Amino acid sequence: MPGQLAEINKLCILRLSAIGDVCHAVAMVQHIQRTYPNIEITWVIGKVEASLLSGLPGIRFVVFDKKAGKKAFSDLRAELKDEYFDVLLHMQVAFRASIASLMIHAKRKIGFDKFRAKEAQWLFTNERIEPHPHPHVLDGFFGFAKAIGCAESEPTWQMPIADQDQLWASEQFAGEKPIAIICPAASKKERNWHVEGYSKVAQHLIEKGFVVALCGGPTSLEQDLASQIEAETNAPLINLVGKTTLKQMLASLKLAHLLIAPDTGPAHMAVTVGTPVVGLYAHSNPHRTGPYLYQQYVVSCYQQIIQEQQGKPLSKLPWGVRAKGDDLMDNIKVDDVLDKVRQLLADHYPELTE
Repeated sequence: MPGQLAEINKLCILRLSAIGDVCHAVAMVQHIQRTYPNIEITWVIGKVEASLLSGLPGIRFVVFDKKAGKKAFSDLRAELKDEYFDVLLHMQVAFRASIASLMIHAKRKIGFDKFRAKEAQWLFTNERIEPHPHPHVLDGFFGFAKAIGCAESEPTWQMPIADQDQLWASEQFAGEKPIAIICPAASKKERNWHVEGYSKVAQHLIEKGFVVALCGGPTSLEQDLASQIEAETNAPLINLVGKTTLKQMLASLKLAHLLIAPDTGPAHMAVTVGTPVVGLYAHSNPHRTGPYLYQQYVVSCYQQIIQEQQGKPLSKLPWGVRAKGDDLMDNIKVDDVLDKVRQLLADHYPELTE
């Protein structure tokens, strides 16, 4: 197996977005590094995602800022014009990423298998990873490591968090109480649970002795939802929505005992720092996109909804098909979420359930 990589000295990874996906990719990259520590790795990545992963040991990041339009491609060409890689792992099917791959000189360009090579990605690669009928996104990424000779391995993460970011997070949660964080908003409003549900779960955790914080990005959608949850909850919350960098959010998640979140990037950030997640799912299959290490705590109505919408059992549907509708998350019941919270606490923190 190592002989397959004997002539590989320089590796390029193309994965621009999104937050959850680059968190999955970190586990794969670090597996490659552990197996072949002398490989030089360049990662072409999105601007926001780079801010989360900056400081990752042994990785040179080349930022592709999609907001720059055509200039992003010319900048990438200029940055890599004298670079020649033995292998490119083309890990994003978006057509924009495939055009970006043309700026990267590599002998081998490995893409997804035929089934997953959407948006004509196969035209831009000369090799494919092995097909996998029902993979979690992270398992699919590990197919790229296997394609260059790495043995199968359970994912682990070593995320870079600077001392100042960890100190900042510690200052937000002074005291001895256990910490619960709720990240209420995903990038699409339809994936968000309702205010009443979040506030009731927050209230329950506060009554159990937790400090409860809200986290999220600076968009008006996220800030408005957080403000409504604060107003609905009959106890003080720490509202960090729009007030953290991604590094500060990661540091806060590392301190937390648990996270409650829909299908959104911070759920996967929490996984990378070992914080258990109660995931809330209705639109996407949690076995494909859920918190990788904490599937047992997912509250999902996806299977029932998708079978009703498609008129077929889940086993007969294409892997990864999404359910459609603006109010699907209303099918998630507060009691079901509280049951998963209790299960999580019993499994990880039995001293908090006494």
